[in-house]
Amino acid sequence: MHTGSLAAALRDGDAPVGAWSTVGHPAVAELLAAEAFDFVVLDGEHSENTIGDLADGVRAVAASDGNADPVVRVSGADAAEIRRVLDLGVAGVVVPQVESAAEAREAVAATRYPPEGRRGVAGGRASGYGSDLGEYVESANDDVATILQIETPGAVADADDIAAIDGLDALFVGPADLSARLGAFGDFDAPDFREAVEAVVAAADDEGVPVGTLATTPEEITVRRDDWGMDFVVAGTDVGHLRAGARAFLEET
Repeated sequence: MHTGSLAAALRDGDAPVGAWSTVGHPAVAELLAAEAFDFVVLDGEHSENTIGDLADGVRAVAASDGNADPVVRVSGADAAEIRRVLDLGVAGVVVPQVESAAEAREAVAATRYPPEGRRGVAGGRASGYGSDLGEYVESANDDVATILQIETPGAVADADDIAAIDGLDALFVGPADLSARLGAFGDFDAPDFREAVEAVVAAADDEGVPVGTLATTPEEITVRRDDWGMDFVVAGTDVGHLRAGARAFLEET
């Protein structure tokens, strides 16, 4: 399994590049992972994916010819769901819709074994179905990346406290939800939106925590790295790549 490198890359100040997968078929995840992406996020929030679909996706990423790490976005800060996803053997988990520092602390605690957190211990795929349980429990807190999405006014207001949470590996700005919650959906130049992004980046910089975001076009990658101050990006979605490829061919017919 390709686990561990994403967490290390984030801690070392690298700029990993990911892809986002919502389709749910393991062939799509495997195809993305075979490219030069550093990680593939399998979406468990805005998709039709079941826990079984996510498990198939994790296996597909791990079985690919590339070096991408499998990451799952859960549907929210639910400890039971986070626990089930971590047991699949992921290299990271993304928790969306964090509303406050208190909720953020609970989410981080759910990703970490005691005494640092309260993740339950079981012999799932992550530990070789129990054959490597002791070794996995000892290393997982360091090897599994915990990423919290900042996409609500409450999370922005608590950004300083959230960025300072022990065990947090990265923050991830959700542009669509954050702009919508600020009353400016899709207007990424709106003053309130830009001020929110600046506040998150400043809070993260103070704590040495990397910040990432999604870029759905090549042009957005440059803007969000240079103008927004993002440290890493997810470079598009499977649906977006499929649509762009289809349209490019149609333009030539």
